[in-house]
Amino acid sequence: MSETTGKKTGELLLKVRGLSKNFGGVRAVIGVDFDLHQGELLGLIGPNGSGKTTLVNLITGFVKPTDGRVEYRGKNITGLMPYKIARLGIARTFQMAKPFADLPAYKNIVIPLYSPRVRGLSGGRYGDRDSVAKDLLEDVGFERDSSVTFKAAGSLPHGYLKRLELAKCLALRADLIILDELFSGLSIAELASIVPIIEKMMMEGKTIIMIEHRLRELFRIADRVIVLNFGQIIANGKPTEVMESDEVKHAYLGTED
Repeated sequence: MSETTGKKTGELLLKVRGLSKNFGGVRAVIGVDFDLHQGELLGLIGPNGSGKTTLVNLITGFVKPTDGRVEYRGKNITGLMPYKIARLGIARTFQMAKPFADLPAYKNIVIPLYSPRVRGLSGGRYGDRDSVAKDLLEDVGFERDSSVTFKAAGSLPHGYLKRLELAKCLALRADLIILDELFSGLSIAELASIVPIIEKMMMEGKTIIMIEHRLRELFRIADRVIVLNFGQIIANGKPTEVMESDEVKHAYLGTED
């Protein structure tokens, strides 16, 4: 299908062409094409099993493609190791939070501050990393110097673990941040506090891809939405437009016999 784009706020950041992945006889992602421009917030939606996380895994190097190409800032990154892709400025969260469970929450943020990317961007001069880590946690909703900041990450409630994942991406100073179901499992109050954080990131020039099932909240902030079904893009455009598509309605709701 032809690609319909939302706003184009900056340079072409990510270019995906013909991206496919087969797992044995299962075609998980099939010939996916899309562009992403700097400053966009792109929603990636679709029914369970539609290939959303596999697509993100292909972009971020956690899965090698069967076919196709991924370019970031004009550089071919297809099949690179995840750490090499992270060095270029792409960071992601996971559906299931993966903290360093025994370390205090703020120490989880100190670790990416020692990454080659951050060292390179800062010229090796970053100041007190403990203080920077606490600042980043405060930016995503941790109370400054509260006991939560010093608790073992593995003991944190679900909402704080989601915020911790987000803070790791910010610590890496990534330009493209991919959020895999960040809103999943959050209460209404937690959602109300985390959406402004995403909006602030956009105001600061971040580019974001969000896999989400909570469509109402996503559509409030997304510039554009891609809908996947059975590994293929079936719609690509503004949220209100794609949800009017009969193919999208069929994918989500089915049809009556």
